[in-house]
Amino acid sequence: MAGATSESSLHEALTTLQAHKQQWATLQTHHKIELLFGARANLQRLAQRWVDASAAAKRLDPASPWVGEEWVTGPWALAAGIDGYVRTLHHIGHKLPVPFRKVTTRPNGQVVVSVFPPDLFGWLLLNGLTAETWMQPGVTASNLQDHIGRFYRQPQPRGRVALVLGAGNVNGIAPLDALYKLYADGEVVVLKMNPVNDYLGPVLEEVLAPLIAEDYLRIVYGGADVGGWLCRHEAVETVHITGSAHSHDAIVFGTGEEGAARKRRNEPVLTKPITSELGGIGPCIVVPGPWSDADIRFQAENIATMKLHNSGCNCVASQVLVLPREWDGSARVLDAVRGVMRALPPREAYYPGCDVRQRQAVAHHPSAELFGNGATPRTLIAGLNPDRADEPCFTEEMFGPVLAQTSLPGATPAAFLENAVRFANERLDGTLGATLLVHPRTMRELGPRLDQAVADLRYGSIGVNAWNACAFLIVQAPWGAYPGHTPDDIQSGVGVVHNTFLLDNTEKAVVRGCFYPFPRSWMHGDPAFLPKPPWFVTNRTAHTTAKRVAYFAMDPGYRRLPGIFVSALRG
Repeated sequence: MAGATSESSLHEALTTLQAHKQQWATLQTHHKIELLFGARANLQRLAQRWVDASAAAKRLDPASPWVGEEWVTGPWALAAGIDGYVRTLHHIGHKLPVPFRKVTTRPNGQVVVSVFPPDLFGWLLLNGLTAETWMQPGVTASNLQDHIGRFYRQPQPRGRVALVLGAGNVNGIAPLDALYKLYADGEVVVLKMNPVNDYLGPVLEEVLAPLIAEDYLRIVYGGADVGGWLCRHEAVETVHITGSAHSHDAIVFGTGEEGAARKRRNEPVLTKPITSELGGIGPCIVVPGPWSDADIRFQAENIATMKLHNSGCNCVASQVLVLPREWDGSARVLDAVRGVMRALPPREAYYPGCDVRQRQAVAHHPSAELFGNGATPRTLIAGLNPDRADEPCFTEEMFGPVLAQTSLPGATPAAFLENAVRFANERLDGTLGATLLVHPRTMRELGPRLDQAVADLRYGSIGVNAWNACAFLIVQAPWGAYPGHTPDDIQSGVGVVHNTFLLDNTEKAVVRGCFYPFPRSWMHGDPAFLPKPPWFVTNRTAHTTAKRVAYFAMDPGYRRLPGIFVSALRG
């Protein structure tokens, strides 16, 4: 853990950023692109050191396939973000329309922009995955280009200093959040590392050295006291936080009873513009259909991954598995998920407080099933009453390896889906992400009702046959809560990050995947050839596949593809 940055150094950092904020705001896009190229070159040199540090801090064996998670959500995601901003800024700088693969309009007039894959390489590397950005009312197909890069459309942009309070769990979050403030909002950034992962700070200082050298970025260290000091400092003009709603409320309203009273009156102590990504209770909704045993085995691995990736320490983890009460496949799905949770090797839940939250969950639910040894065993809490008003699994983010399950009625897939959407919207706290698992035959049976369910789900990212967290990795898509939250009812936050197309007024990201893995995908007429995604907790070669893909993202070339595909097929 790094020591806290001294107050004098914090003053110096803010003074420097204030002196250079206007220069950054008016800097030519080609220069901003050059700085990104420099960062990408540094990332290629430092990626292995980054992942080694992450694996050691999370107490992972260097040879464990789970090290692949650090490649996916670290260097891979950051490299993709850099590439995305370069592409968009190139078109903005040359006053060219930003190209999209497809732009469509739903029957209600809502514009849907296909943002992934952006090219052949994207299609090859994440084969079977597509992503869309659904826009808010007022955006039309004809005025879409007017809703790109709001900052760059200003005739006289004003520079500002932004504080980014970094997350401590996923190591790609802090640099990606900083890049968004720099390149989307046009603000210079002081990035405060979270004490949980401040070991990564020196690596990021080298990766982002081009931005630091020109005084557009500073990285500082410390706990909540340093974060609070920075929030209150007059030199800081905007704030972005990735964390919990509790942390947000402490910053905006203060702590203790006085802070709670301020929140009730909606009288914030922090009145600066603040954006946030704050997690929540994510549902995984399994729609009934003609699932084979092979389908159930594969999707059980998918469901387990949604909860156990990164030891369950993900703001977008699927915490509540929603099964159909009247479907004979529900018991088989739940048994298969149990089997995956039981078979996985032991893993430490490294994040502070994981053990406490797990024990509290078990204390509330003595019938909870425990798998594995150690201080924080994997935990399944099945059979929850969906109508229980005080169910903590529906209101408290476990942020650890605790999976809850409930069942809902519905004699048909359409009826169940309608009930599940209502349950997710009305009973679960937060609006960050939701996932739907639907058999292709059922998708055809549902027709436009499936599209309407996606539209009705009030979540910022939605996955259809893919964990909605894929929207984090597909950085072309916006990442954040469903719009409309207020400071006194913040839920999963306000605003977005990533969004490398710099689209304004986005509503949600929708990621779609293939129901089948390769080669069964081809047997069912789907051209996808991804056998098992490298983020699956059951992928045996995730560490080699994700590493090779990450280096491809940093230095694209056909020469890297054979090694990626060989490793992926062995997964």
